Amino acid sequence: MAHINPYIHFNGNAEEAFTFYKSIFGGEFAMVSRFSDFSSPGHPVSESEANRIMHIALPIGKNNVLMASDVPEILGKVNENENRSKISISAESKEEADKLFNGLSAGGKIEMPIADSPWGSYFGMFRDKYGIEWMVDFDPRRD
Repeated sequence: MAHINPYIHFNGNAEEAFTFYKSIFGGEFAMVSRFSDFSSPGHPVSESEANRIMHIALPIGKNNVLMASDVPEILGKVNENENRSKISISAESKEEADKLFNGLSAGGKIEMPIADSPWGSYFGMFRDKYGIEWMVDFDPRRD
């Protein structure tokens, strides 16, 4: 079966954001490549972009990978307040849901505090300090 892995674009702070995410989820980066890694005489990279992230990947759980890159200056800026999708995390316990919600939302804006929902799961939503929108859910009825 296919897997769905979120890919996020940042305005030059992908490494900072992913270091933060790694502090919450744990694990090690599967890949970190910088624009300078792909510089060549035919395709030079500006000094201001050389250390920015071309691709970063953080495995989460058994089958998921959170990935990102910094947007090259030539493409302009990502409007960080206009993300129209959310990353949804299904926790394995209420305790894990609390840990993820509290850790990832630190310094961000809580849109819906984590609590028991009318549909039977333990659920909350927020925008983290990097502008990324998240939903955290624990459904005790799920195996």
